[in-house]
Amino acid sequence: MARDLNSKCKKCRRAVEKLFLKGDRCVTPKCAMVRKSYPPGAHGKKMSRGGGVSEFGRQLAMKQKIKRIYGVMERQFRKHFEDVRKRSGVAGDLLIARLEMRLDNVAYRAGLGASRSLSRQLVKHGALKINGKKVDVPSYEVKVGDEVSISDTKKEKNYFIGQISLLKNRKDFPSWLQFDKEKVTWKISGIPTKQEAEGNIDPQLVVEYYSR
Repeated sequence: MARDLNSKCKKCRRAVEKLFLKGDRCVTPKCAMVRKSYPPGAHGKKMSRGGGVSEFGRQLAMKQKIKRIYGVMERQFRKHFEDVRKRSGVAGDLLIARLEMRLDNVAYRAGLGASRSLSRQLVKHGALKINGKKVDVPSYEVKVGDEVSISDTKKEKNYFIGQISLLKNRKDFPSWLQFDKEKVTWKISGIPTKQEAEGNIDPQLVVEYYSR
């Protein structure tokens, strides 16, 4: 499977805003956007001063931003878009819902990983189960009514013992993700909306980009 090995900090600098790709580090003085709040490259500072941006440029920038937030490569991102375009509804909203319901993102939203990249590793290492069955595919699409839980063998690991302790006091889960702190499970209770997605994103620009 193809992986994007480019610097996460450069992705934030390219978007000229924090995308929180490194979890807790992004809220510390070590964050690249604190030290260098302009695009990377020899002409980065000049680019940050503004200037006219074409409509195509806005569309492309938004597509790249959403890809970076969810850690999806171009081919897979395009596949997600083509899948939702066949469904009834607003394509942009459906695209965000599809990205939000990827298992790696669900793990992140559930608070199991401080970033989507860490959450993706947890999924690939077989840490999660869907309706009692282990699933190790990060792009797996959960459905409304599915129950997500931690594998029994993983619960015994120090990392998960610490995370579970923190999660039992957490109150800010998304409205579509119901946490049962007694059983330590998460139930998918609805469809995510773009208003609940992180970052200032406009998926309609992605629809326009692919509709050219």
